[in-house]
Amino acid sequence: MAELESFLAVREMLAGFLQEDIGTGDITSNSVIKDVDARAEIICKADGATVCGLEESAAIFDICGCSCKILAKDGTKAKRGGRVMVISGSARAILKAERTALNLLMRMSGIATETRALADMAKPVRIAATRKTAPGLRHFDKKAVVAGGGLAHRMRLDDMVLIKDNHLVLAGTPEECVRLAKQGVGSAIKVECEARDQKEAISAIKAGADIVMLDNFTPAQAAKAIKEITKLGLRKRALVEISGGVNYKNIRQYAKAKPDYISMGYITHSPKAVDFSLEIIKS
Repeated sequence: MAELESFLAVREMLAGFLQEDIGTGDITSNSVIKDVDARAEIICKADGATVCGLEESAAIFDICGCSCKILAKDGTKAKRGGRVMVISGSARAILKAERTALNLLMRMSGIATETRALADMAKPVRIAATRKTAPGLRHFDKKAVVAGGGLAHRMRLDDMVLIKDNHLVLAGTPEECVRLAKQGVGSAIKVECEARDQKEAISAIKAGADIVMLDNFTPAQAAKAIKEITKLGLRKRALVEISGGVNYKNIRQYAKAKPDYISMGYITHSPKAVDFSLEIIKS
């Protein structure tokens, strides 16, 4: 039942995206194209891109009454010029769905491609997403991260406790915030606490945090903190996350510190879209 509700919710979102683009109708296609059937194919225009969003794109065409055959799997790499989908149906319907389907496919594939590249550089440390997603697109952005080999991390504010710097400013020390959080949500929900320095990281773990986030540490500071946490016998008591200031140039240095994962807002707030095109197949 939950899976069905999720499917229907996603389909409703996709229908909303279509409505945003269509408005009262595609006046261009309705004016210049006869109501005839057609076939089209979606082509990848980048080499080595990690594809994601094919199911969503197919659903968009389906909502418009078209049939689709998906030729690739999410998470796999596409070659430049490779076909990833074939669509058949009313020519007007295909063109009506084209831009919305391609936009989502391009964005999700861009996120998956960036995630895959960074995940390969950080191995065996995992890459995780953040909540820095486009409003209305979080489900799709997070799915793309997973397709690229990353971790979705927290989807919503009610998934887990994440004590950030502003919570610490307003509510007190890491120890006090962790205590209050554990008291408020119970033991079934994970509690993560951001640390601005090594001392706060150790205090948060001793207070019972399930995860400690080393925020804006340099690679050297992160390595030193994790080494000290291990030395004190606390490494197995909490997961260690590194976040802030991580990029292509330094991710390998951060990975050498051996955290459990590295979270990056970049992969969802600034993805470079992968170019796809839809081409009508002439009879």
